[in-house]
Amino acid sequence: MKIGVIGIGVMGEPMAKNLHKAGHSVTVYNRTASRCDGLRTLGVAVAETARQVIEASEAIVVMVPSHIEVDEALERTADGAIGAPVKGKTIVLMSTIAPACSAELGAVLAAAGARYVEAPVSGSRQPAEAGQLLILAASAEPGHIDDVQPLFDAVGRKTVRCGLVPMAMRMKLANQLLLIACFEAITEATHFAAGIGLDVALFLEMAQAGPLANDVLRMKAPKMLVDDFAQQAPIRHVFKDIGLVCDEAAQRGLWVPVAEVNRTLFSEAMQCGQSQDDAVGIVKILRRGR
Repeated sequence: MKIGVIGIGVMGEPMAKNLHKAGHSVTVYNRTASRCDGLRTLGVAVAETARQVIEASEAIVVMVPSHIEVDEALERTADGAIGAPVKGKTIVLMSTIAPACSAELGAVLAAAGARYVEAPVSGSRQPAEAGQLLILAASAEPGHIDDVQPLFDAVGRKTVRCGLVPMAMRMKLANQLLLIACFEAITEATHFAAGIGLDVALFLEMAQAGPLANDVLRMKAPKMLVDDFAQQAPIRHVFKDIGLVCDEAAQRGLWVPVAEVNRTLFSEAMQCGQSQDDAVGIVKILRRGR
């Protein structure tokens, strides 16, 4: 397939590499052009604009931070219409945005003659590099997902078909509530263990041998041991996603107290300049105390 990738960041770069490795013809674009240098050396085509990516591709993966950058990439006009040349193309949104925004985007893309597949992913940089992402997909027609399944197979280990847009975004938010609670619990429990005089290495070894052992704990435990805050799931993304969770809950009259506390906690980390830290970097906030 001729596949475009708009957004070469923590997730977009390894995804583009895996698409190229799988034999697809890949064209990429990033606002900070230097982020594409490594892909260029592999023989991946690097465009100067998002429009060029769309023109060169059958399916376009959009993997950018928020709905603002999605709108920029698709050249949305003041009245919300799509200005980019998307007719006959499939837009695959792998970013996480509000479900209402995704539903509205699907409608305007259909009006512009494009197909829309909503496909947020579960997983951080490490599974992205390994091509082991979990893909949550939704579209107006199952055939639209069928068309881009080879794309999903190149970057993920499983595709969960969630039905119509925006059910994949809603599934992603439910998953993020659980995942972010796990990030915080691992960090807080380790902070607590240290504070009561336990051998932290022994505590984390015990936790990984017990009933709560999981991939997230196995990934985060080594980072907690040495205060490694290099980003896998960066705080800026976690903060955005927990905000989307809380906003969706508020719209539906749902009480999500742990999510609300985590929104406050990650907001404080953002205010302290930790946007580039991994999620476990919130231990700095816990150590600072009230």
